[in-house]
Amino acid sequence: MAKSHFKGDMPMNRRQLLVALAAAGLDLNAEQPPAGSLYIPKPQLVEDRKLLLDFMDEFAFADLITASPGIRITHIPTVLNRSAGPYGTLYGHISRQNVQNKCFDGAQTAVMVFRGPHSYISPTWYTKPESVPTWNFAVTHATGRPKAVTDPKDLHGLLANLIAKFEGPGSAYSFNKLPESYVNGLMGGIVGFEMQIELLEGKFKLGQERGEADRQAILKGLASAKQGRSIYEFTADFYKRES
Repeated sequence: MAKSHFKGDMPMNRRQLLVALAAAGLDLNAEQPPAGSLYIPKPQLVEDRKLLLDFMDEFAFADLITASPGIRITHIPTVLNRSAGPYGTLYGHISRQNVQNKCFDGAQTAVMVFRGPHSYISPTWYTKPESVPTWNFAVTHATGRPKAVTDPKDLHGLLANLIAKFEGPGSAYSFNKLPESYVNGLMGGIVGFEMQIELLEGKFKLGQERGEADRQAILKGLASAKQGRSIYEFTADFYKRES
């Protein structure tokens, strides 16, 4: 039987473990990069940073996911600052009543999921009959550690930027012209956050691994496929249900 390296054959304690790791040349204070959150087959991997940032800008309504103390998911609009950090920084806000804001301590990891268009792909579109149906889609996952925006001026600026993004240029609406008392009252009910992106993952499953004939067949099929209800149609139908 092998002999223990520690006196009295006692289990290795924490101090001894740290000493052993340090002796092995490990930097105990080094921050480890976050693990990936997404399974991505190689043909579907997108690493073009500009393309992924453009994607998040275009499809800016995201799923904010945290896992402590339990899994929480909040669906929110976001605004991206591309120049803040190597992958940019995301900004958003949630209700102060939402317990997820307890995760905005700058230490806990979160993932924000951005979803693009998606569709069923019929096997009848392909050039070969030996095919099965699939679902094509595009997503980007941004991982970081959200931190609460506590300064009132910074929070006001965050909201102004968020509104300006979705109102667009030339809008008659001006957030900055609202009464200060009204805005401050609303701001008291939310918690803003910023999340510098530490890991950016892109998965575009669009049939790009197929030959040119199948690619053209996919495009032709998508052009004639029945589209889902628009948000206008969905909302109108829901209003009718309530009446």
